[in-house]
Amino acid sequence: MGYTVLARRYRSQSFDEVVGQEAIARTLTRAIEHGKTAHAYLFVGTRGVGKTSTARIFAKAMNCPTDEPAEVAQAIMQGRDTDVIEIDAASHGNVEEARDLIARSGIRPLRGMYKVYIIDEVHMLSSAAFNALLKTMEEPPEHVKFILCTTEAHKVPATIQSRCQRFDFRAIPTERIAAHLRSVLSSEKIEADDDVVERVAELGAGSMRDALSILDRLIAAREDAEAITLDRLQMLLGLAPDAMLADLIDAVADADIARALVVGRDLLAQGLDVEHALQAIASAMRDVMALAVCGEATDLVASTGARRARAASAAQRIDALTAAHMVALCDAVAQRARNSAIRRELFDVAIVRLAGAGSLANAAALLSGKQSGATGGAKPGRGSRGSPLKKA
Repeated sequence: MGYTVLARRYRSQSFDEVVGQEAIARTLTRAIEHGKTAHAYLFVGTRGVGKTSTARIFAKAMNCPTDEPAEVAQAIMQGRDTDVIEIDAASHGNVEEARDLIARSGIRPLRGMYKVYIIDEVHMLSSAAFNALLKTMEEPPEHVKFILCTTEAHKVPATIQSRCQRFDFRAIPTERIAAHLRSVLSSEKIEADDDVVERVAELGAGSMRDALSILDRLIAAREDAEAITLDRLQMLLGLAPDAMLADLIDAVADADIARALVVGRDLLAQGLDVEHALQAIASAMRDVMALAVCGEATDLVASTGARRARAASAAQRIDALTAAHMVALCDAVAQRARNSAIRRELFDVAIVRLAGAGSLANAAALLSGKQSGATGGAKPGRGSRGSPLKKA
């Protein structure tokens, strides 16, 4: 047998196992219990948040609520049951296939109560296919259910949406993803540092499947019985080293332009291109901004441990407005560098402007007659040579 990826092996098999979408799971369960299932549903959400898994679980619950016979329940969850037909609209979206679907919908299910059509990426259907499907969705046979899944609801015609019960699948919180990853690692008997689990969950960006895919890569790269470390993660994914990024933020917070340039050079020497380096700096500075506004205990920042502590320290020296300006600066330079022949030069200019931003803000406050550190102003910084700026 070949290797089965974690995202498939640990796919939810029941409503109780669905992570981060409990309200939707509860509503669908009650609809079945009360015999009030609609004829059409629209599941909306970004990739990897459980739309197709929930559709399969829902189809299984309608056709074999007690998981008996077991082979039918298993076939549904594996996408190979004769009464639960899964269609990928990205590759089967023309009008002929829609008409074939309509023609076959009149045939009653072979062994379940309903014939369930799960149409994934439904927004990829052609206009003619949507029109062909519309009449059947409006007045479907009593034994037919439609579950439409999409990542781009705005591309689904309003005439289709109005005939569906819509459920919006939210991005899964980072802490819920991290908890599931720990459960998977425990089942696989693999050790990993807490920082690694938190970072993988953060990189998943709300998608359980993306997080499990990253974890799969880490497991494949590890030596036998070796614990997964943060260094391994950063090396494998080409991420900016945490310590180096924190050193750069410290240099910026201290307005030490010379040190910032040196650390910036070392950052690029790790193999990062200019865009990814600026993206990493912007992400770190965003955390500083959130901590400066909301305090060290805020849940707006996903980072933990030493990375969070160093960001909190920088937030004591950089005010939120200056940090926000720095994030915008990184984005602007990254876009400019994308098609520029002097990418490295633009990166160095960005570093100088970042490290000098606090000094410029203090100078503006001094010229306007305001005290440094007043509301909305910059916090006291240090000059480009490390000398403290004088207060007015």
